[in-house]
Amino acid sequence: MFQNKMQIAPARASGILAAAERAAHAIPPAFPLDATVAVNPFVGQADEDLATAAARLGRVAGVALTRPRAAFLAEIAAGRISDDDLSEALAACTSPLRPASVAALKAAASAPHPPVQALPTVAELAAGASGTDWPSVIAKSFGLWAAGHFDRGQALWSPAPGQDSYAAWQAWASVDLTPEIAGLDGFCAHVAAAPDTPERAILRAAERLGIDEAAAETVFHRLLMELGGWAQHARWLLWRAEQAAGSDTAIAGLLAARLVWEEALLAAVPQAAADWTGALAGHAAPVVPNADHVVDEILQTAAERAYQHRLDDALAAPVPRHSRPALQAAFCIDVRSEVFRRALEAQDPGIDTIGFAGFFGLPLAHRPHGSELEEAHLPVLLQPALHSESSAPEAAERATRIAARTLRAWGRFRQAAVSSFAFVEAAGPFYGAKLVADALGLGHRREKAQPAPRLDPALSPEAKARTAATVLKAMGLTAGHAPLVLLLGHGAQVTNNPHESAYHCGACGGHTGEVSARLLALLLNDPDARAGLPAHGIALPADTRFLAGLHDTTTDQVMLYDTEGAGDLTQARDWLSAAGARARAERALRLPGATAGTVAARALNWAEVRPEWGLADCAAFIAAPRSVTAGASFDGRTFLHSYDWETDEGFATLELILTAPVVVASWISLQYYGSTVAPQAFGGGNKLLHNVTGGIGVVEGNGGTLRPGLPWQAVSDGAAPVHTPLRLSVLVEAPQHAILDILDRHPQVRALFDNGWLHLLALRQGRIAARYQAGLTWAEAPAVELAA
Repeated sequence: MFQNKMQIAPARASGILAAAERAAHAIPPAFPLDATVAVNPFVGQADEDLATAAARLGRVAGVALTRPRAAFLAEIAAGRISDDDLSEALAACTSPLRPASVAALKAAASAPHPPVQALPTVAELAAGASGTDWPSVIAKSFGLWAAGHFDRGQALWSPAPGQDSYAAWQAWASVDLTPEIAGLDGFCAHVAAAPDTPERAILRAAERLGIDEAAAETVFHRLLMELGGWAQHARWLLWRAEQAAGSDTAIAGLLAARLVWEEALLAAVPQAAADWTGALAGHAAPVVPNADHVVDEILQTAAERAYQHRLDDALAAPVPRHSRPALQAAFCIDVRSEVFRRALEAQDPGIDTIGFAGFFGLPLAHRPHGSELEEAHLPVLLQPALHSESSAPEAAERATRIAARTLRAWGRFRQAAVSSFAFVEAAGPFYGAKLVADALGLGHRREKAQPAPRLDPALSPEAKARTAATVLKAMGLTAGHAPLVLLLGHGAQVTNNPHESAYHCGACGGHTGEVSARLLALLLNDPDARAGLPAHGIALPADTRFLAGLHDTTTDQVMLYDTEGAGDLTQARDWLSAAGARARAERALRLPGATAGTVAARALNWAEVRPEWGLADCAAFIAAPRSVTAGASFDGRTFLHSYDWETDEGFATLELILTAPVVVASWISLQYYGSTVAPQAFGGGNKLLHNVTGGIGVVEGNGGTLRPGLPWQAVSDGAAPVHTPLRLSVLVEAPQHAILDILDRHPQVRALFDNGWLHLLALRQGRIAARYQAGLTWAEAPAVELAA
């Protein structure tokens, strides 16, 4: 990404550019709105523990990484965090700064401590010296340029398309008079005379600002964090390029542009120089946690231990499976599915449910009906290996594409400055009626299903059978099949919500699970695939039928697809309907102002800022047979992945679970965590003030910094957070040596556990038996009564 193209002190130049590279990789990627995927905001700190990451992000962003201590003290006072939990967390801490006892820990937690403050930028110091709010000027000017440069089709016109970010910014800022009007004389000329590549600009700025190699990394990280979602979007561009073994210079260009601002302000406000020297000394100091960081990490761990103890208590004795169930239903592992699964199983003892990642094992790139673009319907950590498209007669497909182009043209006519008044005069009365209908909940209904998808026709019978067998084995569906097996993806019906894709299936790349479920049902019903399954050790009963559906997590209704020839579905539909009513009644208890009868209506309300809670309060991931968890209620807080290690030859499925679904779940969990504890850096701000920008994300108000992460209304009920920020507890029923072997082969996954971003607990007969410790070791859990 960075190359030394400036002939100054080669060794020093190399060190400065390497620091810039590290700073860029410390920024989390932010996916655009059309396929929003939860991202771990601490992905760049995965090699550090929580206390060290808190020291770093406190320096560069001014944020804490845990709840206020008052929240922990309240849980201690209420008995939700016990002295035993505190003692365990204290014993697990290896820092020499840890308190000597539980009493000392409580005293430290009750003592006042200074607020977290980032080291200042030159812009902040210049603002204090000059009285002009330079950070705000930069945010507005920079945001106006970035919204046009990074636009993904929302704007009617984009400046200088095709230019790299630094060249485009330099061309823009060379003629933008906003800074000069604010008092920064000569800024346009300063930009025009700046070096012509980001590498040269970074190196020159380091010289002029006195940034040495020791200070460079966190100075650069600080400036990128200040750019908020713009830096995170640029990091996504780099992340996407790296996935394809390439690179991208967008984030380098943003850093260079921000450094050009710093140069100009230091020259214009020389009285800031002394304080800037002090800030540089702070940046040059090693990033190490202090006693407050350590106390906060211990309190966080104690809260997580307390939750794990309650989770262990909730696990009941394994529930025996039926010889042949009347109905099986496979759901995504999403925590919202846990509520519906319990509700469905309560309808009849003959119903079994299964949990599996919502792309159902199909690494799919799909072209929807009427579109010329492929969508990735799989976890973002994987690459597509299968291709599909929605099937429709050629004439209908052509008509759909023409209609789509017509709608795009109509939309552009509506937005264009020259025609906007004419549009209002012509269409205003009709739009008035539409607004009234929408306000009454009459104007929006879920669109009809896409035409049935179809796999690549070149897929051979053997390839079909092999793919079908692989998926069935991974799902544990190798024997005991019911006459009807439902494959239920999930999506969320919402209205007027730019973050709609964030409510969809993360395992499907921010899309609904409809396509994946329908394709898998098509494959598993395919005569060629079924004929080849016995060669893979699977014999499906002749009367077993697979049927796809979509669980709408906002309304808790299930739509079934492609039902022709499926037989009488009356009983199945009745069970699904009753389960939906039960699930809505449970969810209504948490939604502000909701009742069981009004939960579904929130999906149709264009003014509803909390249509559902999404994955708020997620806290655990359990990979075990359903018999281990069937007797427990996890309150919609747990990812439930069906897994039976005794049928997992070579532990291939276990490896897939630990390296894909667990990592995706951790990204979800930590995005909710970051949006709750550090909303100013990692949260999406206030929905009521959002404006969609460039199809990328949202800004608050009419411009400025792009806001990544989750809106505050997604994690708070308006009075208090509804998400309890806990690092995910991963519980796996499998031999401990097999788990360690997999972690040893996947160091990036192991780092999440070694550094405490995830907890790993081994189950035995449905109870917690051992806890993973850094360094590929286990600590046996206290003895529990296990079934004979």
